[in-house]
Amino acid sequence: MAKRPVFIPNIDKVGYVEVENIEFTWFPGLSIQQKQRSISSLHLSFVTKHRNQKVLEISSKSQEELGINLSAFNLNFIYKGFKLTVESAFQSSKVFEQGGPFIDLLEKPSKDAKRDIRLKESGKLKSFNFFDNIWELEPKTAFYDWLYINAILQNQSLVGQLLEYTAFTDIEFNPEKSLNCQAKSAALFVALFKTNLIKEPFFDKTDFLKMVYNI
Repeated sequence: MAKRPVFIPNIDKVGYVEVENIEFTWFPGLSIQQKQRSISSLHLSFVTKHRNQKVLEISSKSQEELGINLSAFNLNFIYKGFKLTVESAFQSSKVFEQGGPFIDLLEKPSKDAKRDIRLKESGKLKSFNFFDNIWELEPKTAFYDWLYINAILQNQSLVGQLLEYTAFTDIEFNPEKSLNCQAKSAALFVALFKTNLIKEPFFDKTDFLKMVYNI
């Protein structure tokens, strides 16, 4: 058995996202078939408890095309003339004690950007620098959420489909090992959209922090 979080948009909760840890049967193995068996098991456990929920896996292992398209590895957006994926934008913005940001990663495929050895050999993460837009490490996940939400808003064909779902998972995300999660960012997007707080891309950091964190 294993436990993974399910992220639920909740407009009445501080931060707009409710997290429920669900126990389910884990199918070990690296193949996509094993990952999808684990996804199905996680979703079944969740909807057994919450029969009115419609769950979407957001990852490259998703069984839904929408979930694959919404993966940070695949979700594109345009900023200052660059066509970026969320993943490459995020990794290229990291500033460490001994280096960064590594802006050459902007134009790398997502997997290559994430695996770049400099990200592991440059010391502790200090902040993010995205085209001279500086983000501190607190509030946690704020920069990642900001990138992800703006990317969704540039892909209007995905918005209507995304709003049909009420809960989100990412089978690859383990909260004991990672912090940022595309499923959480998607849940935040749905909550903000449904409260009419966002309808179009907004690249202002101050507005975003006030909207989500009231700071």
